[in-house]
Amino acid sequence: MFGIDITVIAFVALVTLGVAGLAYVLMFDRVAMEAKQEKRLKSINNREQNKVARAESRVADAAKRRKSVQDSLKELEEKQKEKHGKEKPNLKQLIRQAGLKITVKQFWILSGLCGLATAFIAMLSGANLYVAGAALIVGFLGLPRWILGYIRKKRFKQFLEEFPNAVDVIVRGVKAGLPLNDCLAIIARESKEPVRTEFARVIETQHMGVPLTEAVGRLYKNIPVPEANFFGIVISIQQQAGGNLSEALSNLSGVLRDRKKMQAKIRAMSAEAKASAGIIGSLPFAVATLVYLTTPDYIMILFNTMKGNIVLVCAGTWMCMGILVMKKMINFDF
Repeated sequence: MFGIDITVIAFVALVTLGVAGLAYVLMFDRVAMEAKQEKRLKSINNREQNKVARAESRVADAAKRRKSVQDSLKELEEKQKEKHGKEKPNLKQLIRQAGLKITVKQFWILSGLCGLATAFIAMLSGANLYVAGAALIVGFLGLPRWILGYIRKKRFKQFLEEFPNAVDVIVRGVKAGLPLNDCLAIIARESKEPVRTEFARVIETQHMGVPLTEAVGRLYKNIPVPEANFFGIVISIQQQAGGNLSEALSNLSGVLRDRKKMQAKIRAMSAEAKASAGIIGSLPFAVATLVYLTTPDYIMILFNTMKGNIVLVCAGTWMCMGILVMKKMINFDF
């Protein structure tokens, strides 16, 4: 048919089939390898996508947990501020916070003796009865309270100096496998004052049957500083929600040390302004004293005449306003 022999056609077909079979045999491994590579790439891509999805899920869960912890911290802090803000510390609490071993009755006795001493000194200096009475009131009500406040603030400062070290002791103890109560007992035995006394009170409160969260929460009542409040909140959240206590307290220790560094930096930056304010505030008194020592008649006009008294009152008012403005400018809240 068409002038071509059927034998030739069959031969060509067989040769083509043989060549195709030989090519398939030779290319089979390569085709199979490419198919495996493609399948493996798809598997790797799927695996990477699953890893990314799991990582995003973990990040989202961590963000939700962090937000939940932050909300809990904020809520607890607001509750504690509201609770303690409504209750102003009475005299007994002030004496306790100052670390003094006296009773309220003894404090009033010492205040009375101080008032009598200041009135006696005023009378010896030649003051009249009104000035002596004012000195008695100041010595009875003002000076003892000022001394008590000074001792109280000094004790708070000593507590803040040692408190980050106490938190580090708890972190190392918890990492070593010690219970939290044992770590608190170590601080109550080996830390410096006043941290040792305050943690000893926490241990004693626990021995009386008070839960740990409440016992630690009372630390802020005895030492009303933000650092003690942070510590109580962290312990309270850990006891209620669980979690890594050593990591939380380690972060708290870092925050406390950063606050301490910030406080030192603020003091260094405001030292020049405080010195200038002190010099400017004391300069009028120094000049008035020098003028009185050299020419007393010249400056006594301010005290003996009505115009001079008006000038003194106006100058004192403006000076007080300037001192208050400078104090507001150099005092930083952090």
